[in-house]
Amino acid sequence: MSISTETTILRALIEKENGFVSGSILARSLDMSRVAVWQHMEKMRRHGFEFDAVRARGYRLTKRPNAVYPDLIHAYLSSRKLAFDLIFNEEIDSTNDEAARQLAAGREAPFIVVATKQTKGRGRFGRVWHSEANGNLYISFAFRPQLEPARMQTFTLWMGINLCELIANFTRTTPGLKWPNDILFDGRKAGGILTEARIDSDQIRDLVFGLGLNLNSDSDSWPAALTKRAISLAEHTNTPLDINKFTAALIGRVLDAYDQFVSGAYQKTFADRWHEYDILRGKSIKLLHGSETISGTASGIDDEGSLIVKTDKGRTERFRAGEVTIEKK
Repeated sequence: MSISTETTILRALIEKENGFVSGSILARSLDMSRVAVWQHMEKMRRHGFEFDAVRARGYRLTKRPNAVYPDLIHAYLSSRKLAFDLIFNEEIDSTNDEAARQLAAGREAPFIVVATKQTKGRGRFGRVWHSEANGNLYISFAFRPQLEPARMQTFTLWMGINLCELIANFTRTTPGLKWPNDILFDGRKAGGILTEARIDSDQIRDLVFGLGLNLNSDSDSWPAALTKRAISLAEHTNTPLDINKFTAALIGRVLDAYDQFVSGAYQKTFADRWHEYDILRGKSIKLLHGSETISGTASGIDDEGSLIVKTDKGRTERFRAGEVTIEKK
């Protein structure tokens, strides 16, 4: 993927932190006039950027937009992370659906779909995922893994571990994982994962990994039914997040995690790393498994990602799928 002019300008400004970058140096590096550089800066101002411009010193970045801006995401990423397309939409039905459509049309993978708003965002079992343009992140990654279907049992869980580690490093807080795909703080949902695959007879042909993550939304802007059940990272930390810097870090982490998954390098530490964030372990739960409801105590997961439950009947059973609720005492 070629690097855009705006990405080059932003990368130079970010590398200088609070310093100035000469307009002449920018013009020479881009092989354009200083007037053309200024025109690009003016365009970025219309999208929420602010710059100081000082004669004989150059430009300094003073404000970044609080909405997704693909060129800024690329500027935050190292050059080795640019071997993908980033498809951005202000509004879309579902980033997962768009990724699936692009895969079906033959688009080269990996690529990433990100949106400011989804009109038909969804989670597991087709549940609605509230996806307004309120500073949250809606993003899907598309791959063609060519792996045996049995390998996918641990994929969502492995990605959940990586998301929690990223969030913990980024916010200095500790999120929790609720098997198999929810990210929580203090029992309130901050994010959900939706993995969808198209499977041939002996291999996974297309794979879409989707994430809805509450970054900067205010719970007052959510439907009443969600205000006590959901939380954003900004609300939990009392600090707004730089959505573009976070998205760049997320992209790097997911692409690295995918490579580790395909190679199998993750397997030795997978279960232990899950346990660091597991909020179910040791808790009394009810598991809806098909039409059956099982009561018992969660005991973590095994190396294949199955939930281990010591049932109220005294048996230890493993479940590959199901819907879990924690029993209130």
